[in-house]
Amino acid sequence: MSFIPYTIRIMLNNWLKIAFINYKKNWLSTIINLFGLTVGLTGFMLILMHWNDEESYESWNPKKDDIYFFQTQDTKEKSYGSSISYPLAVNAKERIPEIEDFALLTNTGISFKMTTKVKSAFQKNGFYVTDHFFELFPFKLVSGSYKNALKNESDLAISTDAAKNLFGRTNVAGESVKFDNKNFVITAVYELPEGNSDIKPDFVIQPVSQIKNDKEQWGNFNYACFFKLKKGADPDTFPRKFFDILMMRANRDAKNAGLTPQEFIDAYGPQSSLLTPLDEMKLHAKSTWFGGPDLKTIVILFSLSVLIVVLSAINFINLKTAQASQRAKEIGVRKAIGGTRFSLIMQFLLETFMICLLSYFLALALTEILLPSFNKFFNKEMKLNDWHIFAYSFGMVALVTAISGLIPAIYLSNFKAIETLKGNFSRSRHGIWLRNGILTLQLIISSFFIIGGLIINYQVEYMMNKDLGFNGNQIFQITFNDLGKKPWMKYERLKTEISKIKGVESVSYGEAYPGTNNFSSSNFDYMKQSLNAQHGTMDYDYLQFIGVKLLKGRWLDRNFASDTINTLLVNEALVRKFGWKDEEALGREVRPGFDIKPYKIIGVVKDFNIRSLKNEVEPIMFFHYKETQWKRYTMNNIQIKLKADDINATVKRLKNYWMKDVEPGYPFESAFMDKNFAKTFETYQKQKTLFTILNAMVLMVALLGLFALSSLMIEQKLKDVAIRKTLGASDGILILGLTKQFLWVTLVAVLISIPISYYLMNEWLKDFAYRIDMPVWPFIASLLILLVLTFAVVSIKAYQATKVNLIKYLKYE
Repeated sequence: MSFIPYTIRIMLNNWLKIAFINYKKNWLSTIINLFGLTVGLTGFMLILMHWNDEESYESWNPKKDDIYFFQTQDTKEKSYGSSISYPLAVNAKERIPEIEDFALLTNTGISFKMTTKVKSAFQKNGFYVTDHFFELFPFKLVSGSYKNALKNESDLAISTDAAKNLFGRTNVAGESVKFDNKNFVITAVYELPEGNSDIKPDFVIQPVSQIKNDKEQWGNFNYACFFKLKKGADPDTFPRKFFDILMMRANRDAKNAGLTPQEFIDAYGPQSSLLTPLDEMKLHAKSTWFGGPDLKTIVILFSLSVLIVVLSAINFINLKTAQASQRAKEIGVRKAIGGTRFSLIMQFLLETFMICLLSYFLALALTEILLPSFNKFFNKEMKLNDWHIFAYSFGMVALVTAISGLIPAIYLSNFKAIETLKGNFSRSRHGIWLRNGILTLQLIISSFFIIGGLIINYQVEYMMNKDLGFNGNQIFQITFNDLGKKPWMKYERLKTEISKIKGVESVSYGEAYPGTNNFSSSNFDYMKQSLNAQHGTMDYDYLQFIGVKLLKGRWLDRNFASDTINTLLVNEALVRKFGWKDEEALGREVRPGFDIKPYKIIGVVKDFNIRSLKNEVEPIMFFHYKETQWKRYTMNNIQIKLKADDINATVKRLKNYWMKDVEPGYPFESAFMDKNFAKTFETYQKQKTLFTILNAMVLMVALLGLFALSSLMIEQKLKDVAIRKTLGASDGILILGLTKQFLWVTLVAVLISIPISYYLMNEWLKDFAYRIDMPVWPFIASLLILLVLTFAVVSIKAYQATKVNLIKYLKYE
């Protein structure tokens, strides 16, 4: 401290003494300010860590600045896709000069039981990729070489984790592995990056046979695509140039569809495309191969955490200005003996900064304590070791100090010395208007949180209680890990065998399994009309098996030979898209893709939800799994309805049978249909939980601030209370008089918050295909809750004020 001039040291020492005297004198205000800001900063840090973690995906890749994720856009349906066909990707590379290279992914997350000379082991998380995969995703090479690592169908590259699982060591390049009835040779062993990534395969294979079949299949959008652009290339020019590739497809296929090229583009799409930088794919892509981005939710949560910090700053300002009566004479004396306005402002800023700095350190400690639970909530492994978190949160502390310290400092330093020494400061209307205005803002934020919390709860409850159109009770699904050469024959054999197991009521198969995205789509054509529709292959009785209702026509029937050849059922959504009535759909000949044989619609079923309730029920067609070879080869599950009397024992018997006789050496992957679908609500239930927690934090900070503020303001009126009580005013009249001002402020705040809350919550509800109508009761409830809480908080101090010692306040009158 010797380098600080003596006079400045004396001044700082005096400021600190005055600060600690005021902290002690106004201990309640100090604790409330400290608590509120600590809570706000903790929420701010946790949400900021979550956002920062999501933004860090793919940042490990040294080539990330030149790699872009490809997406399609259907301008007619106003939707986006995340896939491409093989010929479109190849022609884009050949005909768009800016593209240097590309890599395709398909069938991500595959698993096999692998056999080596050491042992047999089940290996998860494999990707089918094209041969230039490692050019775009250069994982650290541990063994072997990336040159021609995926040239042949028998080539296999594995991660160090997979190598240890299969061989117990990592230097295994050149070793043989057998799975899927084929022999593979390991060409490379790589180490997966430690950073966040959606692209972390434990083994990769090039599906040479599939690519060979897809070379002329322009309409089979089966691949995720990453393009590497040349240095300096402008990605914004890509959509215009890629449209020429789309027109190539249209010119090639339009004639077979009986359309002009432009009609073909309009009917079959996509009509446009876009590129998203690789390191922005997780949060900023319109559609991704690895699940939908959730930027909007993070922005909302972050904004709400900032609002809590703002509330804490409001408490600072309100309490500091309310304490004016205690500081006025101090300010008057200091000004009278030569104190400058600047020195007064700096002193008040120092007092605020010390509280903010202590809150910052307390928030860091609280964040560290809460982080394990926060990680578990979001299924993450975040650590408080990123300098950005410290820097941004300290920046927030500096901002709070500047705002919540400067406003009271300027207000207090403006007092005139002569007026404050005479005691006339308390009559200033400016202070009253400032406090009431800031209190109103605080209550507006509180009202918004109450309204928003009630609407979110109502929406989530509505979704969870909505009729889904199917009955998943007691339906148990088992996934095939080993499809075999003919998975439909495996299913048919197992259907017979499993039906004999005690406790099994019936067995069926459906590709479109509720709670998953396990179905694909194609264009559904009628005459010259076309739309994109999902298709779900199934056994004859599958829709009856899950309790779907038939509206018109008939079910598939094994007694009709045509029902395994060219008949199908459709849902209401598909019928609506074509503008038909249910009965008008029956008997129409349609094509699930322009190059596929005609099918006849024999029935219309009631809409039922397969994906999350956030999405509308999509047009879907259902046909028997034997109708098309390309569908029956992808059958991957069997579904079993269990008798209600002893479900646990039946599941145990099924598991023993499966692991012993069906897929020995493979894990038993199973789920109940209703529980599987319930997982689609998890995101919204988490939003509901987080909003409830934030809501509680906001109300706690706001009400504590209100209590401290009302205490200070009522203390200034104790002489008035004593006079009125002497004149015969009852306790009830006195309490109402002291609380009336706060109740009026609350009423005004809620009325202001109503249109704001209505707009913001309506925007949130727009994301849901199945949503509640905006209810009135949350707005009324918000008003009543805040009025009751305000009265309860303020009346505590008001009641104490009615018990004042009359002699103490009247002896000088």
